[in-house]
Amino acid sequence: MLDQDEARRITQKVLSVSGADQTEAVLLAEDTCLTRFASSRIHQNVAERNAQLRVRAVSGKKVGVASTNSLSDDSIVDVTHSALQMARLQPDNPDFRSLPEPQPLPTVSAFADPTAQHTAQQRAQAVGVICRLAAEQSLVASGAFTTSVLHVVVANSLGVFAYAPSTFGDLTTVIMSEDSSGYASASAVDVCAIDAESLAKEAVNKALESRNPIAVEAGDYTVILEENAVGTLLTYLSYLGFGALALQEGRSFMAGQLGQPIVGSNVSIWDDGLDSSGLAVPFDFEGVAKQRVDLIRKGVANAVVYDSYTAAREGKESTGHALPAPNTYGPLPGNLFMQTGTSAKSDMLRSVERGLWVTRFHYVNPLHPLKTVLTGMTRDGTFLIENGTITRGVKNLRFTQNVLQALGRVRMIGRQSKLGRSFFGGIRVPALLIDGFTFTGVTEF
Repeated sequence: MLDQDEARRITQKVLSVSGADQTEAVLLAEDTCLTRFASSRIHQNVAERNAQLRVRAVSGKKVGVASTNSLSDDSIVDVTHSALQMARLQPDNPDFRSLPEPQPLPTVSAFADPTAQHTAQQRAQAVGVICRLAAEQSLVASGAFTTSVLHVVVANSLGVFAYAPSTFGDLTTVIMSEDSSGYASASAVDVCAIDAESLAKEAVNKALESRNPIAVEAGDYTVILEENAVGTLLTYLSYLGFGALALQEGRSFMAGQLGQPIVGSNVSIWDDGLDSSGLAVPFDFEGVAKQRVDLIRKGVANAVVYDSYTAAREGKESTGHALPAPNTYGPLPGNLFMQTGTSAKSDMLRSVERGLWVTRFHYVNPLHPLKTVLTGMTRDGTFLIENGTITRGVKNLRFTQNVLQALGRVRMIGRQSKLGRSFFGGIRVPALLIDGFTFTGVTEF
């Protein structure tokens, strides 16, 4: 694993050999271990160690980036020179001001020794529990168990040096019968917080309860969306409009809406990289300290996230949300949270006369980004609710839904939240009860 002294040596080597006006070195070093299982047996067990060094060189207002995954001295020199050569070939960027200056960085808790030291045998034991509980019910188990250690290092010629180690564990499983399936997952900084037996029971129960599914007609339904389904919707929402570049280019649903209500007043969404209940990280990929940004506050569009480039355009300060350069997305939230409510899922269930219980979504795609219209499929545990009770499994449906409109019809919010992965980091959200959620198609399975 990469320690701080070695990280400093590598990045300082870049800075010492660069002939650019300004230089930035971003070093990402990751050790990832993965155990995959299918047909109730392990079929893949791999470990990967990799590092990527990205150099951003500035010549006047020209910016170039080059990268390598070789950390020999010769490769460091070569990639640094390549970045400057690329910069000199670029047109001027009139909006570029400067790389960030150094600033005090917060400390966060994001590293757990049990995760860093987790072995293939320990992952196999957890998988064995899942496969055994599935086999006891004549079901078939599949899934994956991942543990990783990541070191993020940012240094630049203005004096920035930022170093942060972190760990992550993730276990997912799908339990299947001939005509049904059930899903469960858990993510944590400390792998000891992942309970394989609890996940297995959850997925097994869903597979059993959804056997012999019935078809229901497409239409508008009251839905209970479990945390995985809510997390998917919010991940796409953040990608579509919570970044400053999208707002500045007029392709964000937040454009012209700041200060206006856009969802229900019971909905608050924010990004906070310093909250240890998420996947905390103290700084972004420019070495700028993370700030909490309240994106939607009590239903009102409140703010977007910035990196140094988009902030300079408006004379503002970066909120610490830069992605690695070069980056066409602009800044994006990487540590999303949604405010919990006061309801247990059992309370939500009892309040529904007729509706659907949705475990998760997949194959989700944007149809109209400005209107936040998404389409996708239900999967691995979709149930009919009648008179406050889950009565049958139902065949999967396609949804086509304006997400902001859905968040404007949230009737109940779960009192507990769950951590998961988003496109660019972590997301912690509760379950939601939403009225009038639109399903536009049905399937045969």
